[in-house]
Amino acid sequence: MNQLNLQDPLFATYVIAATLMILKAVSMSWLTVIRMMRVKGGFRSPEDLRKTPLNPAPDPKQIEPNEYVERIRRIHLNDLENLPFFLVAGFLFVLTGPSLLLAQVLLYGYVVSRLLHFAAYITARTHDMRATLWTVGSLIVVFMTCWTLLAALGYR
Repeated sequence: MNQLNLQDPLFATYVIAATLMILKAVSMSWLTVIRMMRVKGGFRSPEDLRKTPLNPAPDPKQIEPNEYVERIRRIHLNDLENLPFFLVAGFLFVLTGPSLLLAQVLLYGYVVSRLLHFAAYITARTHDMRATLWTVGSLIVVFMTCWTLLAALGYR
């Protein structure tokens, strides 16, 4: 790969995977707000109990934890803990010039594992199920990182 551009299928693969993961993470903020508005609760700060057009009947219970809202917050936090590593590792991995097939399997595999992790979390599947899906994504990041390190050290 001589330069990063979207005509390069390898870089385009990374861009697609990265943008899908960024959109997923950003959508968690919107989903949190939607759920807060739906239940008129799950707010976090005392000032959220002020009367406003969006909260015409404030109630102190609105700042109590609400599982419906907190579940999305946990999913979002999980994204914020994991996606930055993928974004960096994936970019550095692509710079090593792996085969397109390997890059597609790893980058799209990560996306699929995170989407399945989301589905398992949002539907309250067991920790074992979520952990398995998380592990798949984590191992992909570890593999790409080790591959990149070996390439930087001249072993690839």
